[in-house]
Amino acid sequence: MIPLLLLLLSSTLLVSSATTTPLQSFIQCFNYKTNSPNLLSLPNTASYSSALLSSVQNQRFLISPNSSKPSLIVSAASPSHVQATVTCARATDLRIRTRSGGHDYEGMSYSAFTGPNTTPFIILDIAALRSISINASTKAAWVQAGATLGELYYAIAKTNKNLAFPAGFCPTVGVGGHLSGGGIGTLTRKYGASVDNIVDAWLVDVNGRLLDRKAMGEDLFWAIRGAGSAGYGVMVAFKVNLVDVPSVVTAFNVGKTLRQNVTKVVARWQELAHQFDVNLFIRVIAQAGTDTDGSKTIQVTFNSFYLGRKEELLHLAQQSFPELGLKATDCTEMSWIESVLFFYGGTGKPLETLLNRTPEFNSSFKAKSEFVQQPITEKGLEEIWNFLMGANDEPLVLIIEPMGGRMSEIKEDAVAFPHRGGNIYNVQYFMRWFEKQEGVTEKHLEWMRKFYGFMAPYVSSKPRAAYYNYKDIDLGRNVEGNGESYLAARVWGMKYFKGNFMRLAKVKGRVDPTNFFWNEQSIPVL
Repeated sequence: MIPLLLLLLSSTLLVSSATTTPLQSFIQCFNYKTNSPNLLSLPNTASYSSALLSSVQNQRFLISPNSSKPSLIVSAASPSHVQATVTCARATDLRIRTRSGGHDYEGMSYSAFTGPNTTPFIILDIAALRSISINASTKAAWVQAGATLGELYYAIAKTNKNLAFPAGFCPTVGVGGHLSGGGIGTLTRKYGASVDNIVDAWLVDVNGRLLDRKAMGEDLFWAIRGAGSAGYGVMVAFKVNLVDVPSVVTAFNVGKTLRQNVTKVVARWQELAHQFDVNLFIRVIAQAGTDTDGSKTIQVTFNSFYLGRKEELLHLAQQSFPELGLKATDCTEMSWIESVLFFYGGTGKPLETLLNRTPEFNSSFKAKSEFVQQPITEKGLEEIWNFLMGANDEPLVLIIEPMGGRMSEIKEDAVAFPHRGGNIYNVQYFMRWFEKQEGVTEKHLEWMRKFYGFMAPYVSSKPRAAYYNYKDIDLGRNVEGNGESYLAARVWGMKYFKGNFMRLAKVKGRVDPTNFFWNEQSIPVL
């Protein structure tokens, strides 16, 4: 039996050039170059729905009336399929949105903001490009951009339990977006961000060429280490340096509330955490909650680990942060790869859990990010707690992670990721909800904006910095058809990239002068 899609494609080839749509022309072009019609998923087919939903992490962009869905999904199985997609899309005036793990915070890898000049777009899904090659003797790895962090961590640990890679917490996040956008996590203070440990890469450029570091040149290689790749090309693979970790690490959670003087402990943490021994990582997770007597309170978890054994940690914690009150019973020794599961909330689960790419939640979320350069006073913290407790059950979580260490030693312009010395910690405001009504979504989004406005006196300014991997469309966006300019994009670009933004725009102008690789927060042409 001839597959339905092949019949559709065959009939498409019979359409005269006078009536051929851009989408039909793309299909003809792609099929001619690859002879792989099975990689294409058209709307109103079972394969389309399955492909679209395979890694959607933020449901609100599928149900919002302001979002549009792809005209076609290409499930690339090799770099040549990526090249064909780029070449054919450019020839037929279609946009591309590349998806590896589907975690783009504003859904830009699988949806588009609907407007009068919106160009039809194609999802280029590279999840099948997920091979990983580890060389333990040289402490290096090649990882394709469609792999997830969990798959990368698992492959490293299976090869050598004393090697690791500095990147984020969530194992379902795609390597392509995460590594090119920065990549911060538990090992950042000791080894820098993911971008600081990338030594080579493969990228498909606007002309469909597959380029390594030497071929793309140092300017473009600099740009894709922190500014993402969506505005420059399609990432295919990275070569990364692996880092040393001990056979045993120690993880712990310590919880405190207002009754347990949490404000004073957090205030002290702000003064110390960025100066801790680089083997010690302590982050703060705070949210409004209910105390044992039914009163409102702030619940804080000091979610942490140490690269070493429990005895060393207890001695270090007593010396550097006695206010925490860390006890031996709080601590659990484990391997580094087990600590990945610990931070993911998967303690005790098999390591193969890290290989599960299925979205964990069928939900919507919104996030914003900040960098803080001066400790917030106890009075300021109390005001923040009161704002959180005064909300009407808004599901907001503050995730506060220390900077310092290696991050303070690297210059702001070493790579495109600029958030270095002077920052004592970064904050993510994160809110998740499961209701699908548009009114509920708007209520949550508006409250998040109010909280962001409330926080202005406490965070960085000029610019009020933000982390590109935690994209926030409220900061500003490109509008298709408006002839967006570098000056207009500076409104949001300086927040993400600070003094690197102009250089990023100049690189964009050289490698993609017609702005083919475009989305609502891609780097503009200069």
